[in-house]
Amino acid sequence: MSKLHTVNKSPFERNSFDSCLKHAEDGSAVLFIEDGVYAAVAGGDVAARISEAAGRLKVYVLGPDLAARGMTEDRICDGVSVVDYGGFVDLAEAHDAVHSWL
Repeated sequence: MSKLHTVNKSPFERNSFDSCLKHAEDGSAVLFIEDGVYAAVAGGDVAARISEAAGRLKVYVLGPDLAARGMTEDRICDGVSVVDYGGFVDLAEAHDAVHSWL
């Protein structure tokens, strides 16, 4: 069963991302939304964990949430794909379940 894991909290505020990584099975997807997009910033404290996770998980970030926080796609980590709202819907539809990490 493949799952889409959504992370909406900053990794600097909560441990949602770390909890997600511990429970996400290989082949699952992680989508950073809302303040969770801060995890995807290249060169940040979380970048190494993102790169490691991208080896076993598909990692995405919601582009409109990046833009709402004044960030551009060129600031995100390698291995992270940017999706729009339609892409979010496609991801939810492509997976058996969606798990939200709050």
